Amino acid sequence: MDPDLQRRAKLRADVLGISLAEYIRRAVARDLDPPVAKADVSAIFSLGNSGGSNIAKYKDQMIADAIAAKLERNRRPAR
Repeated sequence: MDPDLQRRAKLRADVLGISLAEYIRRAVARDLDPPVAKADVSAIFSLGNSGGSNIAKYKDQMIADAIAAKLERNRRPAR
């Protein structure tokens, strides 16, 4: 290993709080392990059907309704 690469690897190992040997073991293992399949982010889109609601358009009213319902529940006498 050339001296500059060894110096940089040692600095990185120090930052990670591990020995240079452990850093090298991890790097080799990471290189030799098969790549982990990444999830397809498009799977999170269209998870549910809003039924045509437009939350962005009516969010202020929806929040106001939720607060009013909470206040109403708090005003009811306890049984």
